[in-house]
Amino acid sequence: MVKLVHSIEGLSLWVGRAFGWCILILTLSVTYEVFVRYVLNSPTVWSFDMMIQMYGALFLMCGAYALAQDTHVRADVVYRLLPVRVQASLDFLLYFLFFFPGVAALVWFGWEIAADSWRWKEVSFNSPASIQIYFFKTLIPVSGGLLLIQGFAELIRCVMAIRTGRWLDRLEDVRETEDMLIHMTETKS
Repeated sequence: MVKLVHSIEGLSLWVGRAFGWCILILTLSVTYEVFVRYVLNSPTVWSFDMMIQMYGALFLMCGAYALAQDTHVRADVVYRLLPVRVQASLDFLLYFLFFFPGVAALVWFGWEIAADSWRWKEVSFNSPASIQIYFFKTLIPVSGGLLLIQGFAELIRCVMAIRTGRWLDRLEDVRETEDMLIHMTETKS
């Protein structure tokens, strides 16, 4: 089971890292647009639309990554004080009550939205460039599918924690600067 959880987690990490490059593209495109707009006085018609789609792709496709890294926002004032078995039981219940129905709705309705968009070869009418948006709308059900898969891994993680009283270690990726500083001061002491 550990291998299955880490394989699913690895997929989520890979997709998150791949779409993380959207940040670089966003930064470059904003810089370019600011330069051509304010220095050359020659704004583009496509830049704003591309930035919206990059940000949307980043937001959608990094959800499973955030879940795999346990970095979603959580009001854990009381939660963190609970024993691991209680935390896992609570997580298990909440995944079934809220997470899976919400993500299933995202996949179901996202699929309908994407299918209609492909059928009509939808373009943005808010844009002077009339860019195609059916590729972007395809990311809605895809991101939901990735969240469902990662959610399944989280359920397995909960069952394992209920049985053992210990959370399964997550695959490591980037770390917060504060965490690294704490770790460095602990190793020096």
